Amino acid sequence: MPFVRFIFSVVALTAAFASPATHAQVYPAKPIRLIVPYPAGGGTDFFARSVSAQLSLQLGQQVVVENRPGAATIIGADAVAKSPADGYTLLLGDTATFAVNSSLYKKLPYDPLKDLAPVSLTGRFALLLVVNPASIKATSVKELIEEAKKAPGSFNYASPGPGSPHHLAMEMFKERTGTQFTHVPYKGSGPAIQDLLGGQIPLMFLDLAAGAPQIKSGKLKALAVASDKRIAALPDLPTVAESGVPGFEAWAWQAIAVPTGTPREIVAKLNAEYRRAIGMPELRQKLIDAGIDPLQSSPEDASAYFRSETLKWAKVISEGKITVE
Repeated sequence: MPFVRFIFSVVALTAAFASPATHAQVYPAKPIRLIVPYPAGGGTDFFARSVSAQLSLQLGQQVVVENRPGAATIIGADAVAKSPADGYTLLLGDTATFAVNSSLYKKLPYDPLKDLAPVSLTGRFALLLVVNPASIKATSVKELIEEAKKAPGSFNYASPGPGSPHHLAMEMFKERTGTQFTHVPYKGSGPAIQDLLGGQIPLMFLDLAAGAPQIKSGKLKALAVASDKRIAALPDLPTVAESGVPGFEAWAWQAIAVPTGTPREIVAKLNAEYRRAIGMPELRQKLIDAGIDPLQSSPEDASAYFRSETLKWAKVISEGKITVE
């Protein structure tokens, strides 16, 4: 009997030590949900569907995109944060999800730094400072600042909504330049661009993917890009920083995350498979052509970026006294 008990103990210990490896080998054993906290048809949805198709091929299981829009990404993010931490529910969140909402909303049903574990940064969208040339004569950032200071508060600016990267980029621009512009929020980029083209609104920060056609046609004038370096799509366009606003940088960015507590080996597998997918030349070029700068990172680097961006935008929100009901 003692010998039999010894054998059972050895088997049990072996199974315990082998279980993590076994988990990693069999995952995924069923389809994976990729929650997109925006409606179908937008830039985030486009990225999700493009990448999920490649991931499905690599993983041997369908990665199903599920749109959960609403409340500045809070509905989708909260659904993922409260899902089982088993690797079968992923979130493609953005700047608002991971770095802005915690400062913008008094009550948030999830804590982005505690309830969501990053897998990788995925992409970022360059933001352009654009004007309607029929409404604003300025052809440079310097001229815009001069024009704005001559008539403080007389210019309105558009954004796709309160707390969006476009909104906060302009608030940071106001703080850094000592200018005054009045915020007019819209329900999405489409309506904002319509009024910008129509002359009802004279300027805004607009992402490259949405603004490129209007800039190329001459209907809108790009004064600068908010990235840290000039972008390949518009190599002659200066950055805001080199236009007289030192250190200015703002992006609309995205990342994949899972519920906190998801096994490390599953997070590592998802990270490796995402890196492999984003390295595919065809997929990468498809994203670049859509105005997206593809990114990849370790979970640790993504976490550090979340924290740095949270601090940066918390300062902007506090100093600008920005609130959302």
